[in-house]
Amino acid sequence: MNTQFLSTSGGKIAYDISGSGPLVICAPSMGDVRAEYRFLAPRLVSAGFRVACMDLRGLGESSTGQDDYSATAVGADMLALIEALGGPAILIGDSMAGGAAAWAAAERPAALRGLVLIDPFVRGEVSTAGALFYKLLFARPWGAAAWSMYYTSLYPSRKPTGFADYSADLRANLSEPGRLEALQQMLLASKTPVEKRLPEVKAPTLVLMGSKDPDFKNPEGEAAFVAGALRGKYQMIPGAGHYPHAEMPDEACPPILTFLQALTA
Repeated sequence: MNTQFLSTSGGKIAYDISGSGPLVICAPSMGDVRAEYRFLAPRLVSAGFRVACMDLRGLGESSTGQDDYSATAVGADMLALIEALGGPAILIGDSMAGGAAAWAAAERPAALRGLVLIDPFVRGEVSTAGALFYKLLFARPWGAAAWSMYYTSLYPSRKPTGFADYSADLRANLSEPGRLEALQQMLLASKTPVEKRLPEVKAPTLVLMGSKDPDFKNPEGEAAFVAGALRGKYQMIPGAGHYPHAEMPDEACPPILTFLQALTA
């Protein structure tokens, strides 16, 4: 990857870009890096899109030490990258980044052509007990190893090619100064600011959800809620977990591509 950096008021956001055509920005789940889209991005480029994959603030190659790691802050980074690269854009966001993408669409409707929200978190608060649990579980020196074990559970049916090496790289990244602390703050951040803005989103939306995502008690129920709130549509990927586009790219990538092509036809 040819890493580039976008300077923001809080630090630097790392990204890479390839292809030509309508702009698509892909943002990974918390605790992951932009290489999460290693299976989807090449397919989008081949289909005629200009694809930018970004690291979330504090993770990957983006800078640490920022004062806000909430979904709204990540959404602001998305909008800054759209402005820098020349929008409008289609935003693809996984997990917490899905909520950030929805917030960005509400904040600046003209900057967005559409949204693809993959297993998104758009609502909910962490309880006091839950916050204490996360702080202990992902504290140093064992936090990066604990996240690595949890991360493996998010692929319930199959592991992508090279998964062991990829997981080891994620663990090494989280072991770097400031990155585990950024992850902790993302985990604890309220999703209420995103949920309040859902009625304002006008962008066409596709919600993609793995039927075995362990992060949701009822994955299809959550997908239906998000799609309904955004007046969009949802599609389940049977057997997939939290990363359907990486766990089952042959099943998950085609509906994303079909949706994007319809938006830009």
